[in-house]
Amino acid sequence: MTKGQIKVNNNGSYRIIGDIELVDKDGNVFQTKPSFSLCRCGMSKNAPFCDGSHKGKFESVVRAPSQNDKIE
Repeated sequence: MTKGQIKVNNNGSYRIIGDIELVDKDGNVFQTKPSFSLCRCGMSKNAPFCDGSHKGKFESVVRAPSQNDKIE
């Protein structure tokens, strides 16, 4: 099985790449493509998917700790 990937885009969405099943709290499956973007700003009119509403209105840059950073 290929490993899926979630990429945190600067000032934007979560980009989902790979064979991922997206379900709601009741277990209903959303129709997706092999790659899609999920909203993380809360402004999308097409939630849970990103529709670009965040552009110019949402700022968030998230970085994982580097190999040299100490996690305590």
